[in-house]
Amino acid sequence: MTQKNPRGFRAWYGDLKLQSKFTLALTLIVVVPAILVAVFFYHQLYDMVVSNTIRKEQISSAKTAPLIEDTVDDVTAAYDDLASIPFFKTIFHNPVSTPMGYLTHGEQAEEFKEKVNAVCDSHQIKGIRIYVDAPADQNSLLVSENTCNLFLPISQARGTYWYGIFQGSHMTELYCPPFYLGAKEKESYGDLAYIRKISVNYYNAVYDAYVAVYYSSSTFEKILSENLALEGSVSYIINDRNSAVASSDDSLSGIYWLDYDTIKDSFMSSNNFIEQNILGETVYAGFYSITVPNWYMVTILPSRPLITQSNQLIFQLLLIYLAILVFAIILANLLSRSITSRLSSVIRQMKKVRQGPPVPMDSPVYHDEVGDLIDTYNYMTRKMNELIQKQAKASEDLRIAEFNSLQAQINPHFLYNTMDMINWQALQGHTGEVSTAVQNLSRFYKLTLSRKKGISTIAHEEEHVSIYINLQNMRYHDSIDLISDIPDELMEYQIPKLTLQPVVENSILHGILEKESKSGTIVLTGWLEDQDVVLLISDDGVGIPPEKMPTILSGTGHSSTGGTNIAIYNTHRRLQILYGPKYGLTYTSKPGQGTEVQIRIPAKKET
Repeated sequence: MTQKNPRGFRAWYGDLKLQSKFTLALTLIVVVPAILVAVFFYHQLYDMVVSNTIRKEQISSAKTAPLIEDTVDDVTAAYDDLASIPFFKTIFHNPVSTPMGYLTHGEQAEEFKEKVNAVCDSHQIKGIRIYVDAPADQNSLLVSENTCNLFLPISQARGTYWYGIFQGSHMTELYCPPFYLGAKEKESYGDLAYIRKISVNYYNAVYDAYVAVYYSSSTFEKILSENLALEGSVSYIINDRNSAVASSDDSLSGIYWLDYDTIKDSFMSSNNFIEQNILGETVYAGFYSITVPNWYMVTILPSRPLITQSNQLIFQLLLIYLAILVFAIILANLLSRSITSRLSSVIRQMKKVRQGPPVPMDSPVYHDEVGDLIDTYNYMTRKMNELIQKQAKASEDLRIAEFNSLQAQINPHFLYNTMDMINWQALQGHTGEVSTAVQNLSRFYKLTLSRKKGISTIAHEEEHVSIYINLQNMRYHDSIDLISDIPDELMEYQIPKLTLQPVVENSILHGILEKESKSGTIVLTGWLEDQDVVLLISDDGVGIPPEKMPTILSGTGHSSTGGTNIAIYNTHRRLQILYGPKYGLTYTSKPGQGTEVQIRIPAKKET
C-alpha cells in the first residue's frame, strides 16, 4: 500500500499539462520558503506588536495624565474664584456680626450671584452648592433671591457618603467619585464633586458649611477613551479609597480592576507597563499618578487584542505575498503559454472531432516538432474527410435504394387491387364502368408518374385519394363517402407520393367493408402544429381490436384475409426514413366505432 502513493503522485503529475507543471513548480518554489519564514517569525512579530502598542500607549498616556490634572485644576480654580468673591469672604472668612437678611440683599450678594453663575457657565463646572448648618436667624441665606439657589440646608447633605467621610475624619477637602454623591446630587448637578469644608462665625457661634463644586465624569471618560490605542483595552481612574472615579468602559474596568495598594506598589517598582495576570488572562498594565487628588490612572492592554493585531499584521503580509504570488503565477503562465500555445491549438483542433468532422489547420509558419505535428494532422484530416464523404455517399445511396424499394412494394399492391376491380367489372359486362375505371386509373398513374422525384403536394395526394375512392365505389356500389376538409393553406405543402392512399385503402378494406352494411364514411382533414403538418384520416368502420394495435406499424400485423398489412408498414417506415423517428403514422381506434390515423410530416412548401 505504501508503494502505490508515489506511483499515484507520479501518474497525476505526469498527466498535468506543461503549463500547469510550470505553474506548480514556480508556486512551490515561492510558497514553501515563505511558509517557513512566516512560522519562524510568528512569535517575533507578536513581540514587535506588543512593544509597538505599549510604546504608543506610553506616549498617549504621558499626554493624558496632564489633561486629567488640568481638569482637576480647573475644578479647584473654580473654588478659588468663588472664595475670592467679597460676599464669600464676608460670610466665611471673617466673623459676622451683621444680620444675614441685610447681607443677602446687598450689592455684594448680587455680585456673588452673578459671578457664581459665570463660573457655572464654563464647560467643566456643572453646579455650585453651599450646604450650611444655619440657625433660624440665618434662614435668609436659604430664601433670599440672591442666595436661595446657591445655599442649601445641611440636612440635604446628611446621608451621603461624602458627608459621612467628613464627619468621621479631620479632612477639609474631598474629591468625590460618583459613589460618594447622593442620587439627587448626581441627577441635578453632576456625578463628580470637589467639596471643601469651611465654617461660619455668626455672632461668635461657629457653624459648619460645605462648598460643593460639581462637574461631570464625561470629561474624564472622553479623555480616557481618546487615550486608548488598542481595541478591547480600558483606562480608569482610582482614588485612595479604592473607588472608581471615571472609566473609558465600566464593564471592562470591572473585569480588569486592580486595587489601590497593588497599583501603588507596582507604580513604585516600575515606570513602564508591567505584565499582570487577571482572572487567568495575561494583560499589560500601566500606571500614572494624578498628584493633587492622590489618584492613579490605570491603563490595561489585554493580550487577546494584541494577538489579534499580530495575526492581522501577518494576514496583511500574506495578502501582499499572495498578490506577488499571483503576479508570479500569471507571469509563469504567460511564459509557459508562449511555449505551449501552438501545441494547445493542435489539441483543441483535434478535440473538435468529437462534435463534427475534422478541420485542417493553417500551414505552420515554423517547421519544428510542432510544425511537423500540424502537417501530419492536416494530412490525416484530408484522408479522414475523404473517407467520411465516401461513407456519406454510400449511406445516401442506401437510403434512396430503401425508399425506392418500399415505394415499389406499394405501387404493385395498389395496381393489383385496382386491376382486380376492373376485371370484375369486365366480367359483369359493365363496359362503361370499365372505361371510366381505366380513365381514372390512367389519371391516377399520370399524377403518380408526373415527376421523377417521389415528393408530391397535399393537393395532388388528395386528388389521388378521390380517384381511388371513385374506383372503389365503382366496385362496391357507391358505398363509401369521402369528406375532405383540408384547409386551402395546406394544399401546397410537400408530402411523399402514395402516403394517403394506403391508409384510405386499409380503412375501406379492413374497416368499412367489414361492417354488416358494407358502407361508411371517410373524413380527411389537417392542420399546422408548430413546424409540422398533421393530416387526420378517420373512418366509421369496425375498428381495430386492442391486441392488434401494437402490430400494425411493426410489419407483423395480418389482415382478415391472412395477408400482411405491408402497405401501412411501408408507408410509416418510408416517412421515418425521410424525416426521422418523430414522424410517421399514429393509430387510435375504438372497436365498433371506427379508427383514426394521424400522419405527421415536416411543414415544407413546394419550391
